[in-house]
Amino acid sequence: MTISNALALRFRARGWHYGWVVAAATFLTMLSVAGAVGAPGVFIRPLQQEFGWSAADISGALAIRFLLFGGMGPFAAAFMNRFGVQRMVLISLAIIVGGLLLSLGMAHWWQLVLLWGVVIGVGTGLTAMVLGATIATRWFVARRGLVMGMLAASTATGQLVFLPLLAGMTDGLGWRAAALVVCGALCIAAIAVLALMRDRPADMGLAPYGGTEADALAAPPASLGALLLGPLRVLRDVSRDGVFWILFLSFFVCGASTNGLVQTHFIAMCGDFGLAAVGAASMLAMMGLFDFAGTLGSGWLSDRFDNRWLLFVYYGLRGLSLLYLPFSDFSLYSLSIFAAFYGLDWVATVPPTVKLTAQRFGAERANIVFGWIFMGHQLGAASAALGGGLSRTLWQSYMPAFIGAGLLCLAAALLVLMIGRGSGERKIAMA
Repeated sequence: MTISNALALRFRARGWHYGWVVAAATFLTMLSVAGAVGAPGVFIRPLQQEFGWSAADISGALAIRFLLFGGMGPFAAAFMNRFGVQRMVLISLAIIVGGLLLSLGMAHWWQLVLLWGVVIGVGTGLTAMVLGATIATRWFVARRGLVMGMLAASTATGQLVFLPLLAGMTDGLGWRAAALVVCGALCIAAIAVLALMRDRPADMGLAPYGGTEADALAAPPASLGALLLGPLRVLRDVSRDGVFWILFLSFFVCGASTNGLVQTHFIAMCGDFGLAAVGAASMLAMMGLFDFAGTLGSGWLSDRFDNRWLLFVYYGLRGLSLLYLPFSDFSLYSLSIFAAFYGLDWVATVPPTVKLTAQRFGAERANIVFGWIFMGHQLGAASAALGGGLSRTLWQSYMPAFIGAGLLCLAAALLVLMIGRGSGERKIAMA
């Protein structure tokens, strides 16, 4: 508290808003968690070689992680509203580190399921993308789309920073050494959160950036019943609205075509074509570089243009790039083309989706509603993670899964246009 208060005074003297410090600490946290989420994609082949597990076995454990990663989202938002963002982020990071450390000694498949599936799934689910949505809607009125774009881009930056390093360490020192690096990054993020994170602008005597005290969100619910039942009541209310289901289904496709398929299976698939893990991880890092720029640009665009058409373009480009990949020759040139076009909108769908959610359902509960929409994302991710592994095990190829994901993206591009132009301005009442 002392560090954050002193820093807030310095910022106030210069006319700067402390929300940018909170956003920076959140960026570092989401970047580190992205390293933990993406690491298993590097570890698939080493685990197969060491333990003899099939791609379907490993993918099954990762599918459980994706399900919990998304299923915890709405309740994570409620926990943040009730117990505070800082406390929940620290608990999340501690669970992830504990799961990774315990996994260093695993020897059986059920331990993989328990630690990488359940424990790390719960730990990452306590923050997930809901953390970024909470910070963006709670601390910012102006530049909300830009901030959400920056925080969403932390996922891409996590790949940019971690995956080539983890792949190189895995080849040279083994997957356990690489897992320890991820633990170290998570511990650094925890120190930053402890020193700099504050729950609400009112804690610093501030209004949200670009807003007034009237824009500050309501106090968290006081009762345990409201904490546990609140997300379910929100789901009951929003499930009556077709816009919710369009956003849910489109985000299902988003998860299936990113985290579940490419992040999990791209490195292993490239290995089938003779590309070493370090080279494949470098392609993912290139995607991360393009996505960092694309997602920041998406945040800027979402503050200025019709978010439905932005989503149409993003899903359309992603679908075409996924359909291109199976017919490429997997040379450095063709993979670079894929990395550029696919990478530009890896997470670019997040800012428009968050903006449409806040506009439609109100900023006060936007993080909980987005948590349910994000659950759709992770259901898609779990389906693609398992489906990709089954495709490789049954047909000795990942290609059917990639072609299917590309077609789903084209369908999602058409689906988002069904959101009425004026519907984003109406906020429904929630009990």
